[in-house]
Amino acid sequence: MPTVEVVDLKDGDFLLDVREDEEWQAGHAAGALHIPMSEFVARYGEFTGTAPQDGRVNVICRSGARSAQVTNYLVQQGIDAVNVAGGMQVWEAAGRPVVTDEGAPGFVA
Repeated sequence: MPTVEVVDLKDGDFLLDVREDEEWQAGHAAGALHIPMSEFVARYGEFTGTAPQDGRVNVICRSGARSAQVTNYLVQQGIDAVNVAGGMQVWEAAGRPVVTDEGAPGFVA
């Protein structure tokens, strides 16, 4: 499965967060698109309407397991998607910002 390390992501790279609502509300990467894995197929049109048409989709969850499943699904659909290794746990540990919807500092739940 295609994978990317957190340290290789640049500001402005498209990030799809597939964690559940409670996890997202505790803290997430600013600018990420949030569609929980449990709702992903039903909300696929929302994803395709937002995702870059000619760019890579970086998929993230808490640890990398759920995002791996979504990445596999997207690759099967012909989308250039990669799993973010280690997920939001590694994101936070690398010192990347984690925020709430209000822009306050958040945490990875």
